[in-house]
Amino acid sequence: MSDIDRLLEIMAALRTPVSGCPWDLAQNFTSIASYTIEEAYEVADAIARGDMDDLREELGDLLLQVIFHSRMAQEQGAFAFADVVRTLTEKLIRRHPHVFGNAQGLTSKEVEGLWERIKLEERAEKSRGQKSGPPGTLGGALAGVAVALPALTRTVKLQTKAAKVGFDWDDPRAVLAKIREEADEIEAELTRGDARRAGSEIGDLLFAVVNLARHLGCDAEAALRATNSKFERRFAAIEQALAARGKLPEQSTLAEMDALWNEAKSKE
Repeated sequence: MSDIDRLLEIMAALRTPVSGCPWDLAQNFTSIASYTIEEAYEVADAIARGDMDDLREELGDLLLQVIFHSRMAQEQGAFAFADVVRTLTEKLIRRHPHVFGNAQGLTSKEVEGLWERIKLEERAEKSRGQKSGPPGTLGGALAGVAVALPALTRTVKLQTKAAKVGFDWDDPRAVLAKIREEADEIEAELTRGDARRAGSEIGDLLFAVVNLARHLGCDAEAALRATNSKFERRFAAIEQALAARGKLPEQSTLAEMDALWNEAKSKE
């Protein structure tokens, strides 16, 4: 028996009524969806830390999610894990004609364009026979961007798709001007004392900032992760400096902590 067959057998046992695991039996697609997302992030975290041992384990946890969803689908008569594998295999071959077909000798850029064309053809094929919906659904320019994606990731995908049909700035400085415009609108709402509308404008500001990152070829997610790490590192330095003085952050003034922050920043 192969390792994957053994894994499928274990998952089936966990989901077997009466003799299986009560927790596993109580789950459904919706209840474990958040775990699936969490495991994907833990894989990304292991990669960011360069921890290969942890990466091996986290990839296993992510694979478990695939196995779990597949088993529940099999129980409903929808599909099984073998169908997932077959669908993926067919997709990989179909989207790589430069490897498995006659489209040889392509550059990396040409491959990217070919991949996108094939995806569009697949989407058009899938939408045939379905009822047409409002703009942004099925065959629309923004189709295929999952609503459940993290907001930052979804923003980049939406902007990228819009850019492909010409809805985009051609100069990063124009995006920077938009950021300033959005910041001014937040200030105007704060002046009016309307916190709710200011919050809405913050969303527009974040969208514009992500747009600037995209125009600069900067991975917004990676940039924010790096800033989070930098904040953690500098704040830890503040705590250590205060501890050396026998104090806690809540026993200190903002001015004192700000000075320590600048000190930590200067040492980097």
